[in-house]
Amino acid sequence: MTSLSPSTAYPKAVLFDLLTALLDSWTSWNHAAGSEAAGRAWRAAYLRRTYGCGQYVAYEQLVREAAVEVGLPESAAIALEANWLKLAPWSGAVDTLHALRPHCKLAIVTNCSIRLGTQAAELFPIHWDAVVTAEEAGMYKPDPLPYRLALDKLGVGAHEAAFVAGSSYDMFGTAAVGLRTYWHNRVGLPLVAGAQAPEVESPTLDALVPWLGQFGPVSSHPASR
Repeated sequence: MTSLSPSTAYPKAVLFDLLTALLDSWTSWNHAAGSEAAGRAWRAAYLRRTYGCGQYVAYEQLVREAAVEVGLPESAAIALEANWLKLAPWSGAVDTLHALRPHCKLAIVTNCSIRLGTQAAELFPIHWDAVVTAEEAGMYKPDPLPYRLALDKLGVGAHEAAFVAGSSYDMFGTAAVGLRTYWHNRVGLPLVAGAQAPEVESPTLDALVPWLGQFGPVSSHPASR
């Protein structure tokens, strides 16, 4: 009697970063900042604050503090939130989610407030099995708690799930939890010093479904892009 190889099976769940892996928040930040250079500097300062914060501090506060840090007025943060519902999915994101829906539970793990995280998740025409924000978890990624909270809500183990990151800061958390990771590195960011390389790195989501469709033992090959 033959059986299907586990390498042909999808994971039981796929967890996604929301504001970078699925949504083009870069354009929104750049617009609110007045230029791409200012937006990238602001976003970098924000990422350092959230990923270095640990215990939850109001997301909106950290966004304002990061703006001031790089010389932007607090009105930039107000403009970013005013256009929050105009965040657009990356090309291929919606199709990818629809392709995965029959095979896997789908969840979001995002460094955001409950209010803004819920609003952003609802921009997608899909049912989420769980949406976990830093506010709900009480900790910011890459602390392991937000990832583990999502896994608990889904009722799956880390070895039965995958994570789709938008920033390499996530790799600190996914390595600690034991989540295999696909880095959707849309804007070509360098790997943060000390972060574990993802199993797959790509500037698009095109390779995600094929990778998940062969979800077997951890590959011995280096990360590709």
